[in-house]
Amino acid sequence: MKSLLWDPSNSLVNQTHDPELHPHLQLAGWGFGAWSEHFLEPERPLIYKRPVPAFYDDNAKSIIPSLRGHTLIGQVRASGYHSNVVLADEHCHPFSFQGTSWTIAHNGAIPHWRLLQRDLLPHCDDKYLKQMRGATDTEFFYVLLLSLLKDDSADSFQKAFERALQLILAAMKSADLVELVKLKIVMVSPHRIMAANYGSGSQGETQIEGDWKKMRKAKVGSTEHSLSMVLEPLYFSQGKNFNKYEDSYQVESCPEAEATTLILGSEALTEDGDSWKHLNFGEMLAIARTDEKIVTERRTLSI
Repeated sequence: MKSLLWDPSNSLVNQTHDPELHPHLQLAGWGFGAWSEHFLEPERPLIYKRPVPAFYDDNAKSIIPSLRGHTLIGQVRASGYHSNVVLADEHCHPFSFQGTSWTIAHNGAIPHWRLLQRDLLPHCDDKYLKQMRGATDTEFFYVLLLSLLKDDSADSFQKAFERALQLILAAMKSADLVELVKLKIVMVSPHRIMAANYGSGSQGETQIEGDWKKMRKAKVGSTEHSLSMVLEPLYFSQGKNFNKYEDSYQVESCPEAEATTLILGSEALTEDGDSWKHLNFGEMLAIARTDEKIVTERRTLSI
């Protein structure tokens, strides 16, 4: 895991103080979850998270080199620079509950989610609500999404994700609190990933078009700049022989049917960013590792 979390120049740890695409330092915490056949409980993730900048985390440097796994999820927490931000383990990603194989991380925001709970709580299962420990929109969305899942299939994930966003937008409209929603999530379990990139504009619209790169050049805080972050894709690269490339996220190109590794992130993680595929706004990706090969299925989300 050192080759993913620590070694590359733009590793997850380094992105907290030298982000490529984000204008600010990431000081609110970080975390990761990992699965390995070497663990005593191989079906459960090892979860590590701390509410400190990753580059100040003195434990990580000694723990990470000792870990080896087949599936990994990691996230750096972005937050505002003000006293309302609560720094706590409970607010760092990823989130993992008992009674499900899925662990979640999220790059986005659900405005007014505390007030929206009045309409959303009836759709939430008590067994997940009881496990909430923090006060973040991601953990509550995790509860809502798990409650709507019927099984672990891609079909069920798509239906649950679409229904969750539909319920959020309806609750916003009912409370007259309609604002931009950004949902870029990954749900991970052993050898599987479900990734979704969706949301809505400032009027609750889900059918949005535009060149996010041009929109990103608008003034920070403007509607156009904010919408660019909703429309921005997720990025993924698949191939083989990842271990051949030291200190890099590079993989060897190959036909999709021969791929043994897939790396997905909020940004392209190599200098040759054009080689990364895009998971565009309004799409989901179901990823599975079967017989040492990576199988992907891209789907269109619609509300």
